[in-house]
Amino acid sequence: MSETSAPLAAPFVGSPDNPPPTDVEFGFLDLGRERRLRYALALGAEGGPSRGTVILLQGRNEASEKYFETMRDLNRLGFCVATFDWRGQGRSFRSTRSPTVGHVTRVGHYADDLLSVFSEVVLARCPGPYAILAHSMGGLVALAAMERLEPRVERMVLLAPFVGLPGSAFKTRLIGFLAGSLHWAGLGRVPLRRARRIEPGASLADNPLTSDRARFERNLAIQIAAPDLFVDSLSASWLRAVLKAQRRLDDSDRIARMRIPTLFIAAGADRIVSKRTAERLAWRMRSGHFLRVPGARHELLQEADRFREPTLSAFEAFLDSALPRVRPPEPAVDTALVEEALVAALPAGAN
Repeated sequence: MSETSAPLAAPFVGSPDNPPPTDVEFGFLDLGRERRLRYALALGAEGGPSRGTVILLQGRNEASEKYFETMRDLNRLGFCVATFDWRGQGRSFRSTRSPTVGHVTRVGHYADDLLSVFSEVVLARCPGPYAILAHSMGGLVALAAMERLEPRVERMVLLAPFVGLPGSAFKTRLIGFLAGSLHWAGLGRVPLRRARRIEPGASLADNPLTSDRARFERNLAIQIAAPDLFVDSLSASWLRAVLKAQRRLDDSDRIARMRIPTLFIAAGADRIVSKRTAERLAWRMRSGHFLRVPGARHELLQEADRFREPTLSAFEAFLDSALPRVRPPEPAVDTALVEEALVAALPAGAN
């Protein structure tokens, strides 16, 4: 595998309403066989020395541009940031001839991408210690890769992790049966589920992603300006792979091997993923913790400030012991000068 610089033509999509972090760097990690993952690095931690690096894992059908604001916020908190587009979305390579269909045959491929970016880009370019901040599907991948990440990653914070579908277990089994049947029949690339996105003309009140108008319109503007960043649907094999990975998280032996301290933060008004499943998994993990942000919709980092700011505060507090803010050293004190000043301040004749 090798690292290549970003092409000169439009490495990212920016706008006055969505400026990238200062000195952001885009590039491509070459995985071979014409497969490349686009990554972004924001190494300009503000307010003093770096506290370490946050690896920002995106959700399904997202792109780095959607996280410019969050990357700037993390820089202000003193962190360097690394993120990348998963295979099949953003400006990373597509696994099918149709660029509008998100496709993968197992979640392990996503985990392999994460490990590749971590070892080839993050360890080479970004200061430690390291932590993960993951949204939705990114949380599922982080959990799937946890045992391989354990020697290097200090903390994980998973926002609305996609560890289960909402609704009844019967509905989930039925969807899994349909997706599995298509996969084994050789029809795994068939689009089976619409990819979650903000559609033109969608109402802010009805969308399940965010209640914040400015961020809602900003993300819609990204989709309109660069439709190639997103897909329209997800394949049967993708759905089968995700459901299979979710079932693995119910295995007690696997849970016992999950040792990285992990904070699950659920969105109280989430209609996309199962909050109950996330809470149950958090309490079954030896190192798991669970918080809920009442009233928030699915995309906590794209939500209104009244939901987003507590989320970021909880994230920073959870990381503080492992990635502490570096305090500037106290100025050295010349004890001889202090003693002279004390003697001069004493009344005449005093001892």
